[in-house]
Amino acid sequence: MSIDITINDKTHTVDADPNTPLLWVLRDHVELTGTKYGCGLGQCGACTVHVDGVPTKSCLLPLAAIGTKKVTTIEGLKTKAATAVQQSWEKIAVPQCGYCQSGQVMAATALLEKNPSPTDAEITQAMNGNICRCATYQRIKVAIKDAAADLS
Repeated sequence: MSIDITINDKTHTVDADPNTPLLWVLRDHVELTGTKYGCGLGQCGACTVHVDGVPTKSCLLPLAAIGTKKVTTIEGLKTKAATAVQQSWEKIAVPQCGYCQSGQVMAATALLEKNPSPTDAEITQAMNGNICRCATYQRIKVAIKDAAADLS
């Protein structure tokens, strides 16, 4: 079945079962591989994308649930908050293995777009659904605070 979906401000027509998880549509049909497969259960956050600006686990979301909503992947982040987060990620040297980082960046960007000056507790809560197997949580928090300072 052919379905139109807006990803990174571009309309794509994909031939996929409506029950196909968005993650696989992004990776296999649209060839945007920045969004990673982690657990497939919505627990690790490696597959986080924005759906109408809301951080969403793409491994759990069926294509049919997208409708006219706009999907943004790590490849499509272009906001001021996204730039600040990405620059802080590099400056603080957040990644170790890097596998979870696109999901981490997506969650951090959504947080700062909603709340450009979060408290430690708000950062912890917003990032709670994203697991880093290398345990770079402290650097992630420092990078988010650094990005927030750049936004103010």
